[in-house]
Amino acid sequence: MSDLHPPPSDTTARAIRILQQLIAFPTVSTDSNLDMMDWIASHLEGLGARVFRDHDKTRTKANLFATLGPEDGGGILLSGHSDVVPVTDQDWATDPFEMIENDGRLFGRGTCDMKGFIAATLAIAEAVDPEKLTRPLHFAFTYDEETGCLGAQSLVGVMRKLRIVPDITIIGEPTEMRVIEGHKGCCEYTTHFSGLEGHSSAPDLGVNAAEYAVRYVTRLMELRQDLIARAPADSRFDPPWTTINIGRISGGVAHNVIAGKAEVNWEMRPVQTGDADFVKGSMARFCAETLLPAMQAVSPDAGISLAVIAEVAELAPMPVNAARELMMELTGANGADVVAFGTEGGLFQALGSHVVVCGPGSIQQAHKPDEYLEIDQLGACLTMLSRLVSYISD
Repeated sequence: MSDLHPPPSDTTARAIRILQQLIAFPTVSTDSNLDMMDWIASHLEGLGARVFRDHDKTRTKANLFATLGPEDGGGILLSGHSDVVPVTDQDWATDPFEMIENDGRLFGRGTCDMKGFIAATLAIAEAVDPEKLTRPLHFAFTYDEETGCLGAQSLVGVMRKLRIVPDITIIGEPTEMRVIEGHKGCCEYTTHFSGLEGHSSAPDLGVNAAEYAVRYVTRLMELRQDLIARAPADSRFDPPWTTINIGRISGGVAHNVIAGKAEVNWEMRPVQTGDADFVKGSMARFCAETLLPAMQAVSPDAGISLAVIAEVAELAPMPVNAARELMMELTGANGADVVAFGTEGGLFQALGSHVVVCGPGSIQQAHKPDEYLEIDQLGACLTMLSRLVSYISD
């Protein structure tokens, strides 16, 4: 593919204008993304794409799936998520939902994570002649990736029912255009503790939910060491073992009241499925054999419950991966890497597609104030996509 030239400067300029429009949609995960999905649908339908939406139960959010080219099976899928993380309590130099260009960088919430990739796909779509495509070119844009890949889970279910299984899926998360063939899973949970309130002067007469939450967290931290020992000898991840993180601990109402309620938000990033089972099994036994008997000895109604927020599978490096081979050819990469952060890639892999992660920007900029995307990175993505279109065109 070395004889292919980068896209003209007007394509980059067009992608920047599209990105500016996408940033103006404040698609924080807690809010609706329908305006943005309607805008993208109109854009792609105007280019001749076949489009369908998959709404959530509230009908305030939607996935969008579109296809250019033949109606044959297989094809290549370009996938990204529409939602962005909140800007609350972040110190931005400018309006996060008004994209600003400065010194070769595009600033705004979602520029690198990951509306930059979406803008690039929409700009390249304008240059596609559907009649010349030899394979279907699909686009999938999802909701609620940042809160557990909920949209992709729904969309993959719809695709399975419709028997849409792309041969190759490219997830455009920010990798600085490196080809990523694997990542850890992401499992998110909230553990709820229900105790017995009372006056703090008589702690033995109550069940302090906050204290049991602390004991729960302490046990999770102890399991960290066990997970280090369980790391596969050939693990390519950094760190090579499954990690556990405590995101939030809350409980109680006042200094002098025994806390009747508490909860712990936590997650783990498994490098292998057995680690997730090990952690959940260990914590279930700890609750059943240690915490609950002590709590219910004082109050029979005391309890502990685990809410599964999301359990997203890892993207497993595969010996045979057509997506990896194609992307190495398109980008000129000499190999493929793995990363610790999660994506929707494992869901599409489970569908039967060959998957890689490759997109513009650095994950180091994601979720931070003054998030930005280098224009050079956007250009590199457009070059790759332009080569991809040539690869599947007459």
